[in-house]
Amino acid sequence: MADYWRLRGSLGWKIALLHAAPISALILGLFYHWFAVADRYVAFLYGHLGATPFDEVTRSRYWMSGLVATGLVMVGYTAANWLLGRIATLRHREYRPPSWWQVWAICSVPLAIGIPYITMAFNRPTLPPFLAAACVLATLVGLALALMPGSWAAQRAWDLAWLMLDGAGLMPILSLLRAVEMPGRGLTGSSLAVPVAIAGTLGGVIWLVIMTGLRAWRRRTWPGASTLFAAGLGLSYLLMPLVHYLFFTPRGYRYITTASNFFAFNGVLQLVVLLVAAILAAGVTRVRQRLRSSTPPSLHV
Repeated sequence: MADYWRLRGSLGWKIALLHAAPISALILGLFYHWFAVADRYVAFLYGHLGATPFDEVTRSRYWMSGLVATGLVMVGYTAANWLLGRIATLRHREYRPPSWWQVWAICSVPLAIGIPYITMAFNRPTLPPFLAAACVLATLVGLALALMPGSWAAQRAWDLAWLMLDGAGLMPILSLLRAVEMPGRGLTGSSLAVPVAIAGTLGGVIWLVIMTGLRAWRRRTWPGASTLFAAGLGLSYLLMPLVHYLFFTPRGYRYITTASNFFAFNGVLQLVVLLVAAILAAGVTRVRQRLRSSTPPSLHV
């Protein structure tokens, strides 16, 4: 029996390696393109509104490249697993992708080595170690979120679709609550900041209430609070930067967005934003659990 589980565990890591290799190659290829091949004045908007290679805005573009890259991984990996799952179903077989954390663990090694090497050795100016480390950190955090939907796409595609709709309810909070700091930055009128933040929060709550009603009506299983929170993070901080890169930049002049389009300038405020979103995810999950008498039980994944 011990030999069986040892063999099964070894096979799982080998399959994870097959998944991790193209993902690592894609991410490193994107970093090589942005940092070694592409025109820095285009990819990172050097000179735009007086931007310099190491000012606050440009520094954030460097690590945001990790979120754009992993956003592409999330879309591609989810789609690939969905397709493989559908093919397996048509053949009356079961397709089970490797655990996301196994793929992540294998990817983390070449990414932790390759990203600093690329960003600190190619083109000019090269990044200092702390910015290279920030690129690695953003990429690894983003990659964890990007890989999580893979198994759902393969085995529970409809549940994943419902989860994405649920996660959209956290997007207004994650994106708009930070508006309270905008007046201090001279980016919007003080009379608009608080209403925008409140409207975003209320809009998210209303959406989640609607989704709760729809889930109860359709008798869909509830996602756990952590799963719902992760979905909101993936949509807000991976998918949206990718959408910006692909669809909201001029064709032929693709550039990496600045972090201020998605994150608060103030680190404490950003933590507050995350905390509010997490509390809302936990709160709506608790409410849904109280509806067990008329709906399926909560499903924690």
